[in-house]
Amino acid sequence: MKPLRTSGTAQRAVAALTTAGLMTLGLQGSASAEDFKIGIVSFLSGQAADSFGVPAVNGAKILIETFNKGKAPAPYNKPGFGGMTIVPVYVDENGGATKQVQELRNLYDREEVDVVVGYVGSGDCLAVAPVAEEMKKMLVLYDCGTPRIFEEGSYKYVFRTAAHGAMDNVAAARYLKSRNIKVNTFNLINQDYAWGHDSLKDFTLSMAVLYPEAKPQADQRPKFGAGQYGTEISQLMSQPADITHSSLWGGDLQAMILQSAPRGLFKKSQVVLTAADHVLVPLGDKMPDGVVLGARGAYGMLAPKSALNDWWWNLYQTQWNVYPVQAPYRMAQALMGLKLAVEKAMAANGGKKPNTEQIVAALTGAEWDAPGGRVKMALGNGHQAIQPTAIGRTKWDAAKKLVVMEDIQRFAAECVNPPANMKSEDWMKAGFPGAKCN
Repeated sequence: MKPLRTSGTAQRAVAALTTAGLMTLGLQGSASAEDFKIGIVSFLSGQAADSFGVPAVNGAKILIETFNKGKAPAPYNKPGFGGMTIVPVYVDENGGATKQVQELRNLYDREEVDVVVGYVGSGDCLAVAPVAEEMKKMLVLYDCGTPRIFEEGSYKYVFRTAAHGAMDNVAAARYLKSRNIKVNTFNLINQDYAWGHDSLKDFTLSMAVLYPEAKPQADQRPKFGAGQYGTEISQLMSQPADITHSSLWGGDLQAMILQSAPRGLFKKSQVVLTAADHVLVPLGDKMPDGVVLGARGAYGMLAPKSALNDWWWNLYQTQWNVYPVQAPYRMAQALMGLKLAVEKAMAANGGKKPNTEQIVAALTGAEWDAPGGRVKMALGNGHQAIQPTAIGRTKWDAAKKLVVMEDIQRFAAECVNPPANMKSEDWMKAGFPGAKCN
């Protein structure tokens, strides 16, 4: 594995990772036959690190540490993976798709990991998935939003343990409709790559079903990592619309909010942010009230009340002095699903360490409970998850000194995800046939 970058963000990540023996970077390469080695890839430097990549890795660290001690609640209470110590190898996702392909090969060939869990960027996921398949190595995508992974490809060794981005946009449109919010016009600002393109398309198609008279206006597509949005904001302000939709995330989203709020965008238009909970903590009272906001699942302030969620929230907050948002939630549900699959395969293998083929078989079509709700590997021939989600509105709580969520609406997985026999685009165009909403 290449050394982590030494930027301020990477230094903070390394400091976090070296607080326990198993997480020490220098000890990552020493796995025994009784170990289970996992490559974990997320942004440890760059504009996506502070609000997304590092929290995800922090979630992996504390969960793996807890798994290894056998301190997680049932059914996650066996030490490690069925008694095997989990040995993580951390890799920085920053650097682009070509670099990530090489890093993936290094994890399998040089580090000899059993499984890779990772990837936030949709472009990175699209690049690494066929490589893992070609190498016949198991890859668990814990995030990335583009539906194209399994709607345009078929995989045996690749899984995504979280719902794709169609869910976020269908839920947002349903939320607006359920509250009878008037929408005659809507503007869009989404990043100019796979995630932004897919989010724009999915929201527009959902609005065409639920608000057939509404007309799209400004369509802004800044580059990933642009940082400056003066021109785009001017265009949005010059064509004010009832709704302004955005799937921006990470540092890009923070910058857009900080630049547009003082200019009055949030007062002129109902802003809808489909993937934004992770910026609530760093923005604090700079986040405007009343923003319709999603977390790409029922995560963070939008998470359901449950014993498992209470445990996860307290575990993460106690360790890192901040509550978990979507990235650590998604990392946790990936590692929880993988743990149960490995242990199922292990039991079928007479208690011995299972091979890749056996773990793949165990995870295909699996279901498990995670802090954000029930995860079902229902799409992509059992390789793509669906899950419930929630949408709410932002409100600064001066007493608590944090942004809370109000007016929350929850959506069943089958309400906002396509059925197994349809691509998400076709499902939306057909008017959501088979959707099961409460």
